[in-house]
Amino acid sequence: MVAVLLAWAIGVTGLCAGAVLIRTALAIHRAEGAFVSCRGAGFVGLGALVTAITGLVPWWAPEDRAGWLTAGLAVAAVCFVAGTSLLPGAASTWAVRLRRAYDGAALGVSLGFAIYLVPAASSRPEVVPALLIAAGGIAVVTVIVLRARPRPPGALWCGAGSVLVMLGLSTLAIGASGPVSPAAGLLVVAGLSASAMGGSRRDLPLPPLAPRHPDQYLASYPLLAVPAAVGVIAAIWHLLTVDEFETEAIVFGLVMVSVLVVRELLVVRDIRRYAGRLRVAEAHFRSLVAGATDLTLVLDERLTVQWQSPAAARLFGLRDQEVIGRDFHDLLHPDDAADARAVIGSVLAGEHDDGPPVLVNARVRDGARLWRDTESTISDLRGVPEVAALVVHVRDVGERRHLERTLHRLSYLDQLTGLANRRALMRDLLALRRRAGQHGTLLVIDLHGLAEINDTRGREVGDAVLIEVARRLRALIGAEDVAARLAGDEFAVLTTDSAVPAYALASRIVTALGEPYALPGTTAVLHTSVGLAELAGGADSDEVLRHADLARQRARQLGRDRVEWYDPDVEIQLHRRMELEQQLLGAAGRGELDLVFQPVSWLGDGRPAGVEALLRWRHPELGTILPEELLPIAASLGITAELDEWVLDEACHHLVTWSLNDEFWLSVNVGPRELLTARFPERVQATLSRHGLAPERLVVEVAETWIAEDVPAVVAALAGLRKLGVRAALDDFGSGQTSLSHLRRLPVDMLKLSPSLATDPSVMQVVVSLGRRLGLEIVAKNLETPEDIARATEAGCRYGQGFALGHPGPAERVEAYLDSHRS
Repeated sequence: MVAVLLAWAIGVTGLCAGAVLIRTALAIHRAEGAFVSCRGAGFVGLGALVTAITGLVPWWAPEDRAGWLTAGLAVAAVCFVAGTSLLPGAASTWAVRLRRAYDGAALGVSLGFAIYLVPAASSRPEVVPALLIAAGGIAVVTVIVLRARPRPPGALWCGAGSVLVMLGLSTLAIGASGPVSPAAGLLVVAGLSASAMGGSRRDLPLPPLAPRHPDQYLASYPLLAVPAAVGVIAAIWHLLTVDEFETEAIVFGLVMVSVLVVRELLVVRDIRRYAGRLRVAEAHFRSLVAGATDLTLVLDERLTVQWQSPAAARLFGLRDQEVIGRDFHDLLHPDDAADARAVIGSVLAGEHDDGPPVLVNARVRDGARLWRDTESTISDLRGVPEVAALVVHVRDVGERRHLERTLHRLSYLDQLTGLANRRALMRDLLALRRRAGQHGTLLVIDLHGLAEINDTRGREVGDAVLIEVARRLRALIGAEDVAARLAGDEFAVLTTDSAVPAYALASRIVTALGEPYALPGTTAVLHTSVGLAELAGGADSDEVLRHADLARQRARQLGRDRVEWYDPDVEIQLHRRMELEQQLLGAAGRGELDLVFQPVSWLGDGRPAGVEALLRWRHPELGTILPEELLPIAASLGITAELDEWVLDEACHHLVTWSLNDEFWLSVNVGPRELLTARFPERVQATLSRHGLAPERLVVEVAETWIAEDVPAVVAALAGLRKLGVRAALDDFGSGQTSLSHLRRLPVDMLKLSPSLATDPSVMQVVVSLGRRLGLEIVAKNLETPEDIARATEAGCRYGQGFALGHPGPAERVEAYLDSHRS
C-alpha cells in the first residue's frame, strides 16, 4: 500500500512539475524569444514527466521494477543534464557546455569507480548501472550549476531538484527496503517540487556578475582531483581487503584513469593558453609602463617603496637602488612632506574609498638632486590580493607650472614697457591698503604729444618713446613703489610716501618726462599732467584711482606740466567744466556773450589813447565767466575762431558808435590757431570794411608765451596783417622766452610789458629803451597805484593800462568815460 501511494505521489508531482516547467518554457519563448532559456526549462520539465512515469512502475509493472527504474533514471538524467546545461548562466557556447559536461563526467566516472569497488555493490551487479547513472548525472549537474556565471536562483533550484530526483530514483532502483524506500520517494517528490519552483521563478533578477580573473577559474581545477583521489583510495582499500581485481574492475579503472588523464591534458592546455595570455599581457604592461609619462610607485602600509616603474630612470633619473626600500616622504621636499603625509594618512584611514584617486602636489628630488614640481595620484589597492599596496602615479608638472606662472606674470604685466598693468596696480593698491592701512599715495600721469609722434613718426617710434618713459619712471621711484601703465599714454605710480614726498616725486616725474626724447633724425618733447590722491581719501581702491584720475583731468585743464592734488573741489570744478562745455556752444546765440573794455591812456596827461576788448560770458546761473576759464574750454571745443570773430565784429561795432578822433585805437586778443589760419587776414579786412573802420585803428594782440613755438609762421601771419594796415602788439612781453633776435624779426608795432618787469625798474628801462630804438610803442600793464604810474613814466613808457587809469567796463560806461575825458 505504501509503495502504491508513493508511486502515485511521484507521478502526480512529476506531472504537475512537468506541466509547470513546459508551460513556463513556452511562455518565455513567446514573450522574450529566449530560445536557449526556454529549452532549458523544457528539458527539465521533460525530465519531470519521465520521473512521473518512472514513479508509476511499482503500480503497473511490479515484476521488473529495478530495470524500469534504471531505464527511467537514465532518461531522466539525460533530460536533467541537457536542461541544466541550457539554463541561463550555465554556458554561452556549446564548446563550454561540452567541456563542463566532460568535467562532470570525469567526476562521475571517479565516483562510479569508487562505488563499484564497494563490496555491497560488487555483490549485486544489477544495481551497478543505476548507481553509475546517478553518479554521472549528479556530478554533471553539480559541475554545471556551480560553474554558472552568473548563477540565477532559479538555476540553483532546478539543479538542486534534479540532483534530489536522481538520488531518489537511484535509491529506489537498487531496491532499498524498509524506511529507506519512503525516504527515497520523498526525495523524488521534493526534487520535483524544487525544480518546478525554480523553473517558475523566472521573474527574479540576475545576481550581479562580479569580475572573475582567469586564475580564479583555473584555481578550481585541483578540487576536481578529489574524486580521483577517492577512486585511488577505494582501489587501494579494495586491493588490501579483497587482494584481487576482476576484469570489469580493471577495465573500469582504466576508463577512469583515461578520463582523468584527458581531463588533466585539457587543464594543461588551458594553463598553457592562460600562461601565453599572461606573457602577452605582461609584455603589453611593460611596454605601457616603460613608455608612460608617469612614474609609478608601489608603497606598502609603512609607505616604503616596494617597486618603481622603468620610467623612473628615463623621466627622473632615479635608479632602483636609490628609491626602492626608502620611505616615500624621503623623496619629497621637506616643505611639502607634511601635507603629503596628511593626505596619505587619510587614504590609509579609508576616507576616500568611494571617491576618485587622491591628488598630492609636492616637489620630488630627481637623480640630479634637483627639485621637480610633481602631481601624484594615490590609489588604495590594499583590497586587491595581487597588489595589496598603495599605488602612486607621479607626473612631472614642472613645465605646466612654469607656464602657469608665466601666464600669471604676463597677466599682470604690460607687454610693451614691462611695467605693471592696470590689473596689477589694483592688486598692489589693495595689498598696500591692507598692509599699510591708509598710508600711501597714488599718482596718475597723462602724456601730451604722443599722438602727434605716432601720426608723424609712426607707432614704432611712439612705442620707443613709451619704453623710454617707463625707464625714466623706474629710475625715479623707490624700491617699494610700483610703476604701471594704465592705457596708451596714461601711467601711474603707487608709492608708500605721504603727501609732501609724493608731491615732490610728482614734480620730479614732470621734469624727467619733459626732457627731450632722442628720435631717429630729430627729438621730441612730451608734456605731462599728474594727478595725486591719498589712499586715505577713498573708501576702496577703485575710488582712490578715480580720485587720482580726476586730479589728473584737472591738471590737464589748467595747462601742461602741472601737478594737482585731489580734493572735493576738484570734482566740483570738473562738473563745472563739463557743464560749461555743454552750454558754451549756444552761448552767443542766446545773447550770453558780452564785451568789456579797459582804457589804455597816455601817461603824460592821462588822455585815453585806446581800449582793449575783453570777452565775458554772462552765465545765467554761474555768473560771469572770465577769459581765463572761458578760452581753454573754447579751445577744447574747437570754437575759438568763432569766438574771436564775434569779439572782433562786436568790438568794431562799438568803436564806430563812439565819436572819437581817428588816432583812438581798439585792441583785440587773438589765439595762435586763429592767427595762423590762411583766411584770418581776409576776415579782418571784411570786418573793417563792413564797419567802415580804418585799419590803423585796429591792434591785434598776440601772447608772447607761444610765439617761440613757430616763429616763421607767426612772422608770416603778422606780415599779412601789416599789409592791410592793421597794427600788431606783443602782449605780456617779458613773461616768455622771446629772444632779441626774434623781436627784431617780428613785424609788431607795440609791446605790452609783463607786470613782472615792473619789479625791477632798471630792467624795465632797458626793455623800454630797446623797444623805442626798434620803433615800438610801449604799454605798461597792470598799473594799480600812483607809484606804478610813476615808475612806468620814469622808465620811458608812453602808454599805461591798469586799474589806476581805468577799470574794465561795458561799452556804455567806457563811452561815458571817454566823453568825460574829451570834455
